[in-house]
Parts: sequence; C-alpha cells; structure tokens
Amino acid sequence: MGASLPPKEANLFKLIVKSYETKQYKKGLKAADTILKKFPNHGETLSMKGLTLNCMDRKLEAYELVRLGLKNDLKSHVCWHVYGLLYRSDREYREAIKCYRNALRIDPDNIEILRDLSLLQAQMRDMEGFVETRQQLLTLKPNHRMNWIGFAVAHHLNSNGSKAVDILEAYEGTLDDDYPPENERCEHGEMLLYKISLLDECGFPERALEELHKKESKMVDKLDYKEQEALLLLKLGCFEEGEKLFRVLLTMNPDNYRYYEGLQKCLGLYSENGQYTADEIDRLDNLYRVLAHQYNRSSAVKRIPLDFLRDDKFREAAENYIRPLLTKGVPSLFSDLYPLYDHPGKADILGELVSKLEQSLKDTGGYPGSVEKEPPSTLMWTLFYSAQHYDRREQYDIALTKIDEAIEHTPTVIDLYSVKSRILKHTGDLAAAAALADEARCMDLADRYVNSECVKRMLQADQVALAEKTAVLFTKDGEQHNNLYDMQCMWYELASGESYLRQGELGRALKKFLAVEKHYADITEDQFDFHSYCLRKMTLRAYVEMLKFQDRLHSHAYFRKAACGAIRCYLKLYDSPLKSASEEDDAMSKLPPSQKKKLKQKLRKAEARAKKEAEVKIEETNATTVAKSGKRHVKPVDPDPHGEKLIQTEDPLAEASKYLKLLLKHSPDCLETHLLSFEVNMRKQKILLALQAIKHLMRLDADDPKSHLCLMKFFHKVDSLPTPVTDTEKLIWGVLEAERPAFSQLHGKSLIEANNTFLEKHRESLIHRAAVAELLYVLKPDKKAEAVKLIEDSVNDFVSMDGEQGNVRSWKLNDSITVHKLLETTLVDHDAASRWKARCAEYFLYSTYFGGIRSSANNQIQKSPANGAVGLNAGEDSSLSSNGRLEKLNALKDLHI
Repeated sequence: MGASLPPKEANLFKLIVKSYETKQYKKGLKAADTILKKFPNHGETLSMKGLTLNCMDRKLEAYELVRLGLKNDLKSHVCWHVYGLLYRSDREYREAIKCYRNALRIDPDNIEILRDLSLLQAQMRDMEGFVETRQQLLTLKPNHRMNWIGFAVAHHLNSNGSKAVDILEAYEGTLDDDYPPENERCEHGEMLLYKISLLDECGFPERALEELHKKESKMVDKLDYKEQEALLLLKLGCFEEGEKLFRVLLTMNPDNYRYYEGLQKCLGLYSENGQYTADEIDRLDNLYRVLAHQYNRSSAVKRIPLDFLRDDKFREAAENYIRPLLTKGVPSLFSDLYPLYDHPGKADILGELVSKLEQSLKDTGGYPGSVEKEPPSTLMWTLFYSAQHYDRREQYDIALTKIDEAIEHTPTVIDLYSVKSRILKHTGDLAAAAALADEARCMDLADRYVNSECVKRMLQADQVALAEKTAVLFTKDGEQHNNLYDMQCMWYELASGESYLRQGELGRALKKFLAVEKHYADITEDQFDFHSYCLRKMTLRAYVEMLKFQDRLHSHAYFRKAACGAIRCYLKLYDSPLKSASEEDDAMSKLPPSQKKKLKQKLRKAEARAKKEAEVKIEETNATTVAKSGKRHVKPVDPDPHGEKLIQTEDPLAEASKYLKLLLKHSPDCLETHLLSFEVNMRKQKILLALQAIKHLMRLDADDPKSHLCLMKFFHKVDSLPTPVTDTEKLIWGVLEAERPAFSQLHGKSLIEANNTFLEKHRESLIHRAAVAELLYVLKPDKKAEAVKLIEDSVNDFVSMDGEQGNVRSWKLNDSITVHKLLETTLVDHDAASRWKARCAEYFLYSTYFGGIRSSANNQIQKSPANGAVGLNAGEDSSLSSNGRLEKLNALKDLHI
C-alpha cells in the first residue's frame, strides 16, 4: 500500500488506513487531501478517500473517486479491494466478489482480501468457493485456530461432514496434551461438541459416543454433555442406560418436556401421532403417577398425561390439574389446555368439569367434595375460563354471559375485558371489540401488551388513524411510524396493510406490506457479521443452525402474509388501473367551470394542508430530539410516505411475479401460494404455468372450493381459446390435451357435469355451494337465477361436535360474508344480496356487517372523541390526553372493588 509514494506521503497513506479503521474519517480525509495536492492521480489514495467519504454518507462522490482511482491504477490490489468494500457496503455482494477476485489475481496471498472474500461466499452460499478460499487461508496461516475451524465448517456446509471431522481431528493433532489453557476451555469444549454432532450427523453414533466419553474432562458444559450422551444412547438402542440418564436430567430440570419425551422413547412408550393402546396408556399413567410423586412441584409432569389419558382417567387428571390453577388465578390456563380441544371428546369433558366447579363454587363457596372454602377470586377465574371455553366452541351468547358475570364479580381485572373483546371479534362486532380493548388499555396505561392488543383490535375494525395514535404511546420520543418501522414491528404493519387493503387504499397497503419484506431482507443481511464472529468465538453449532434458519427464513408466516398481500394489491392495480394524467385532464375538462374551480381549490388546500402537517411533524421531532440530547439528529425523510409512487408502476404483474417466485420457492405447500400463482399467470396468459398451479392445488386439497374454482375456470378458458396456429401454440395445446385426463374430476365428464358432481359431494357446505353457483354462472351466464337459487336453498343446520348434536350452526360468519359479496359483485343480484343479508342478520346477531340486532351498529357504544375509549357510565366524559393518560376519572367514581 502506498508503495509508489515517497516516504513522507507513504506514512500519510498509512495514516489514512489507520484513520479509516479507527473511524476518524475527518483526519483520514485531511491526510488524503495532503497527498493528492502533490500526487493528484495517485489511484490508491483516491480510492481510500472515496472509501472514507462512503462512511460519511457521501456515496456519489465515493463511487466517483474509487472509479477514478481504479482507472489510474488498474494493477493495484488496494484499488480493487476498496472497490469491493464499497460494493459490499451497498449489499452488492456479487459485484464485490468480482472485485475481490480481481484483487487476488494481483496479490493472490493477501490474507485480508481472502478473509473478506470468504465472508461474502458464506453470505451468498457459494460453498464450493468458500471451501477453496478457507483452504487458501489455512495454507497461508496454518498456526491460526480460526483457519482450521473455518475450513472444517466450510466442508460441513458443503455437505461433506466426514471431511470436516477429519480436519478437526488433524487440528487436534497439532495441540499439546495439556491443551486447552484455562481461558480457552469453553471454546475448545464447544468445538468438541460440534465435532461430536458432526459424527452423529454423518451416521457414526458409536464413534460420537466414544469420542464424547473420551473428551469428557475437556468439556465445560456438563448439561450439554449429558443431553448429547442421552440422545446418542437412545439412537444406539441402549435404552436402559438412556433411561437412567434421562432420569438424572429430570432431577436437574423436571419441567423440560424433551426429557420426558426421551424417557418415554427409552421405555418404548412414545408415539409420534399421539395414539396409544389401552395397555400403553395404563403404563404411561403409572409412570407419570410415580414421576408426579417424585417431582410434585413440576407442572409438566401433571400436564403431559392430559394428552394421552381418556374418559374418566382424563376427567380425574384434568380436575386435579385445573383446580389449583383456578385457585391461584392463572390467566393462561385456557391457552395451556387449548390443544386438548382438538382431541375427540375432551372438549366436552372440560366443559362439564368447569360447569361443575362453577356451580359448586356458587352453591358452597368451595370445590365439590371439599370442605375448604375457596377465595372469591376462584369463581371469577372459573367464569373467565368458562367464557373462553364457550368462545372456542362458538357458543358466543353463553360466552358473553359468562364473561359479563365475571366482570360484574370483579370489574377491575384487565384480562376480562381483553377476553370479552376477543369474543366480540369472533361474533363479528369489530367496533365493539376495539372499544372494549381500549377500555382494557385505559385500566393500565403502562402495559405494552394490552396496548398492542388494543391496536390490533382497532386495525381489525379499520380504525387505522386511531390505532396509530395508540401505538405510538409506547414508541421512543413519541415518534410515529418511523419508530415502529425501525423496531421491525411486523404484526402492526401486516394488520395495518390488511386494513388499508380492505379500504381500497392500495398505496398505503403496499407501503406496509413491502416494509415487512424489507425487514426480512435486513434479517438476511444481519447474518453477515456472524460469519467471522461465530468462528472466532467457537459457537459453531449455533452458527450452523443460524445458517439453516436463514435458508428457510422466507417460509415464515409473516413474510408469506406480506408477500400475499402485496400480490393481491398488484392484482387489483392490474384489474383496475389508475387513471393517467391525460385521462384525469380529460375528465376535468368535461366538468362545468364552477365545479372545475371548486375541485382545483379543494386539491390545492389538501396539498397545502398535507405539506404543512409534514413540516410541523418534522419540526416537533427535531425539537424533541434537540431538547433531550442537545444535538439535532436529522432522520432521512420518506419521499413516499403514502405509497403513491408504488402504485404508479407500469407493470403490476411483473412486480407481483417477484414476490410470487419467493412464495413458490419457500412456501410450496401453502394453498394460497398456488391460488395466487394461478391468478397471476392467467392474467399474464402463461397457460402452462397456470396449469402447474392447478396441479399443485389438486395435490394439496382437491376438495377446497377455491381449488375447484381454479380448475373449472382454467379449462373453461382453455376451451374458449382459438385453434392453435403457431408451433408454440400447438405444443402448448398438445401438453394440455395430454394433461387433461390426469385430473380425475374431469375424466370423461363435461365441465357442467364435473361441477354437479362436486355439488353432490359437498351439498351441505355453504361455501362449496357458493363456488358451484359461481361456476354455473361463469359456464352458463343465462342460468344466473338457478345459481342464485342454489345459494338461497342452503340450509343452516346445527352441526355435530365430537359425534354429538351440538348447538352450533354450520354457517361461518366469514363464509356468509363471502357469499354476500358474491351475490353483490359477481352475480350482480342486489335483491338476492339484500335477502341474504337479512337472513344472515338473524343468525349472526352481533355482526356489524349484516346489522345484527345485538351489534354495536344497532346499539351505539359511547366513545370519547379523543381516542374512542368506552365510557363506563353513559353521559360521563372519560377522554384521554395525547399521551394516553386519563385526564378525568369521573367514569370510575361508582366503581367498587
């Protein structure tokens, strides 16, 4: 570096490098300018100056200087290395790798460049190149521990675990017998555990167990040692030894579910699907009775038997489990028992059990068969559980009665209002649910979770502005969405995006969905720093797990929701394109002069008001920051806060395809992925890709009404295509003819016949009948009346639950809303839609959509104008100040505790 400079300037160049490394950028710039006064064309100095400017957020100047420096000295490895660092800072990893490779052609043994290249190769999952680079580093510096470990990990990530084991053993051969010293025992022990996990992964559990016993003295983490030993014994079939070891582990942590699972496997009493014979259940019951006596303070040993016990034994165990938790007042009891509601018969037993406990508490003040009196709060928590039980069973009237009784018993418990809010949400009264959640929030203004629940309910009720004001009560300095974005608050952005999408504000919806996508890109980038850190700190197993997690990151539910939401927005944009400026001018020119003048004034005022609000918000933020820290920290202003530029895309389908590719790669077993794939490809006229989506839908769920809709619509479209002319069209036609018989639904049937067969199979299901009716209208538009009659003939019978006749009707609220929208928009029969709405209002009494008689639409809930908080007593003001503090407590004056 700086070799072509005189000694004085060469020292200055070293100062530039040192200043860059110590982040003293102004000092480095000063030194660079001093050199450039004498040597204005010195390439390496120009490059280093550019790199320094890049760290000062002057990117355009930085790129110009680095490119100029490279142009002046193409054979300098420093210039190429700096150019690579510049690209790396902008996440242009492929370009950075090219620059590093050019630098290595000039200086093939440069350790720093090789190390930087290996980090990028690991980031980009170029595992073959990663192995090659780590081998070069090991050859150049064989006495460096990190190079040995890095080479082994590279082979492991390149699916060559046995080679990785050989490298680690070779590394151990270079160590002294008394290694490691005291200050490196943890790192060395972690390396040994990593090696043992590699042996196990490669299919050598015997060697792994032998190595584990051999190196026991050098391992610091004794708990991890025992867990590895127990798992290896289990894998090798040494069940007696494994049982002893799992029992030892249970004495250390009797609430670890994995230890109980391991113990059951050693005893031959474990089933993946949870199905056991009567003999196995008896043996398991005896086992857990002994364990419960041994670990009487463990909750896991009491909870696990509820998964496998049946009938009277289940009833007895459930009662013994529930009673102390109701006495103690554990709000999460229902969440704990929630999975049992999917087990046949257990939901009924739990309902009967809680009803019996409730009645006994009301009659005697104690549990059945007990002379001891329970505290008054026990009845309240029993009612609390009972309300959630009936909510889960969709018996909303009883659930609301129970929760109201609990609130009347103890009106100061916040959880009661939160659960009532959740029940109201399930009934379809979203406005009342939001109001109740806000009431719960006002009872404890310092509780972030209750605040978040309230925000979520508001967004579900499409009260976005109010939700945002409530959410920012817990953000830093009271800043608005910027802080929520910085905190990667994805649940808020998803709920907000869904709300905007329902309201038709596609720009704002896209802004929120793409913000979530950006968070996932940031999470992917965040792994970069760990490539060197984990090798240095020897957290190798955690590092490999982290890389595996990153590889499946985009299969996470939040990303899938965001991608699906963005695709739906782009589909709506394609179906209903925005008016161009010329079209808007034409529409304006057709208006009378007076209306035209009013409209222009209105637009000008709205624009000025929005501009003024943005300026005031920026000034307030800056003033707050200056007051607190004494420094003016200017955040970059979002040039498109409402997503207006996002919806002005020229090709919405191309944008949708970007996210569709990610969904197809990472969520191939999700039905919605292929439904969206079908919609996008049909609009793009990509017939074969649409066919591929249909085949995936049939594979995943052929009985789903949406899958049936796509199948019928696809072949209806195919049948209407003109006769193929070109070779490409003939080839596509040939593929379609060959694939059609593969669909059993269409085998030897016309589309009408296939539709009727589907109806016969699912005659009792409302949503299936609606799909059949829609297809009947699509296939035969003249049969619109018959399609409407098919929907109106649906019967809302009571459905059986767990084999017994239940009190729940077959129609679901969301399905009924979907059917109403179908009648209103697709079949365009407003009279039928009105009749359907009136009919559903009788079934869904709390639904605001259908105007049920018990909904808040017919029974107005009093709200304060400030934030929609519910007044506990009508006619009293309980408004909140801007920071969520109660200004007046008149609403609580009659409250008795």
